Order: sequence, then C-alpha cells, then structure tokens
Amino acid sequence: MSVFDHPWLAGLLGDAEMGAIWSAEADLARMIAFEAAYSRALGAAGLADAAMAERAARAIEAARIDMDALRDGTGRDGLPVPALVAQLKRAAGADAGAVHRGATSQDVIDSALACALRDTGGLVRDRLVALRAALEALHERFGDRALMGRTRMQAALPISVADRIDGWALPLGDHLDRLERIAPQVARLQLGGPVGTRGDLGGQGAAVAEAVAAALGLAPASQWHARRDGVVEFAGLLSLISGSLGKMGQDICLMAQQTPREVTLSGAGGSSAMAHKQNPVAAELLVTLARYNATQLSAMHQALVHEQERSGTAWQLEWMVLPQMAQATGRALVAATALCDAVVEIGPSGQHSLQP
Repeated sequence: MSVFDHPWLAGLLGDAEMGAIWSAEADLARMIAFEAAYSRALGAAGLADAAMAERAARAIEAARIDMDALRDGTGRDGLPVPALVAQLKRAAGADAGAVHRGATSQDVIDSALACALRDTGGLVRDRLVALRAALEALHERFGDRALMGRTRMQAALPISVADRIDGWALPLGDHLDRLERIAPQVARLQLGGPVGTRGDLGGQGAAVAEAVAAALGLAPASQWHARRDGVVEFAGLLSLISGSLGKMGQDICLMAQQTPREVTLSGAGGSSAMAHKQNPVAAELLVTLARYNATQLSAMHQALVHEQERSGTAWQLEWMVLPQMAQATGRALVAATALCDAVVEIGPSGQHSLQP
C-alpha cells in the first residue's frame, strides 16, 4: 500500500484530486477509451467494416471488466492488456475482428499514460498559479518588513521579507514555462504496433493514429515505445517543482524556530508528550516531499534504458515510480498554498512562532 492512499498516512501525504488521476479506475477507463477509439478508427480507415467497428466500440465502452481476471492476467503476462483485450473481444462477440487488430499492449498503456500526464500537467499548472497568487498576497502584506538575511545559516546583512518571498516565488514562473514546453511532448498518442512500424495497418497507420489521437485529446506522433525522454523530462519537472517548494518549506521551518521567531503560523501540529509544542508540519512536509521526489528521479532516469524496440523491465519501473512522483508534487503544491494561508505574521517582532 502506498503512503499516498494509506488509511492514516494519507491524512498527511494524500492528494485526492491527483490520486484520482492516477487511480486504477481512471487508468482502466483510459485504456478502454483507447480501445473504443481505435476500433472506430479502424472502421474510418477502411481496415474494418464501419458498422462492425462502431458496434465493437460501443461494446467496448459498455463492457463490465472482471478485475480478478485482469489481476491474474497481469501476473501471467506481465501487463494487463492481453487479459483486457480478451474480455473486450468477448463483449464484442461477432464484432471482435474490429477490436485491437494491429495494435499492441504498449500502445494501449502508453496512450493511457499520455492522458494521465496531460491531466497531471493541467492540475499542476492550476496549482502553480494558485500558489504564486498566495505568495503575492504574502508579499503585499509583509514585504516591506525588515528581516535578517542569513548565509550558511548565520546572520549576514539585513534584507526585506519581500526578498525572501521572491526567492520562493520566482522559480514558479520558470516552472510554468517549463510545463508549457514539456506538455506537448508527453500528451502524444502511442501507436506503433508490435515492433513500432504500424506494419499491420496496411499503410493507414497515420490516418488511424490521427483519428485515435483526436478522440483522446492527444497529439498524433510517431511511436515512442523505447524513447522515454519526454516521460522522464516530465518526471524531472515534478522533482524541480517539489524541490523549489522544499526550499520554501526549509526556510519556514528555520523561521519558525523559537529563536529568532521570524514567522507566526496558525494551525500547527501538536506533540503527544509536550503540550507546549506546536510543530510547523506543513513546512516540514514540503522538505520531505522534495527529498522523496529527488530520490525517485534517479529511478526514472534508469527507465530511459530500453533495449531494442520494446522493453519490459524499464517500462515496469515507470509504473512503480511516476504515479507516486505526481502525487508527491500535487500534495506539495496544496501544502505550500495552505502554508501561505496559515501565515499570521512575518518579521522579527512576532511574539510566538506558532499559534493553535
């Protein structure tokens, strides 16, 4: 069980909205959407009878999936698509000839992944904008106050609160720019067939890809079965974002110390043994999530190494790491915005670092 959906750890680490994007239910829905769009595209391209293809697509959309069979099939085949396609063909009955013909399992799973990355990018974008607005509000409220600048955690020279807040806020614009550049590189249909050549599509591969991409809201593209740079770059952006928020969290942890008491926060965490303590939990969480994503990113770089035309091992590594990185970043963005809202005072004149 992941900490992001654990019965109680999710109270700290969970993000229901991001978790829904990466849930098994959403992933299955995206795979079914691919298969239905693919059947219709086969009909439109003349690779299957159009009426049969439409009936097959409707049967796919209405199919009731046996999740136990899907789990068992994944254990047997190393991925869920063969078991899924078998169920969809049974649902299509006499129209099964318009189901999955010329596609491969990775086309289904990676196209579903592209949809998840697209939706993740949209949610991250909205949350970056919200956090930037929250930091601007802090800047407006407290920016002209004096603060001691510190280098290597030692008193250095005076700065303003605005100077420190700017250090938290300025990277967010860069991350938005990066997201705008990266998003089109990951919101791409995957369609290559068994060895990436679309050889079973009778020269109609481009037409089929364009139709499926349009139905799923993705861009048509050449196959990227073994080219994972876009996926890994997206993971890198997730780590950059959580890392920037970790810097903000680390600063606020230090500012919340009893000495020099430079920030006053409401809603802090309590101690089971020391009633007087109120801990800067949200700020600490930002540091934790930044460090988590930094360690996971190395695994994503390992997943760049796909052998020959298609890989199993490197591909499976993505499944283990990328959803958790997305949830960590989503949670960090929510926590950072809430932390801004919890600030009561900033500056050396505060009498307490935390308030209940």
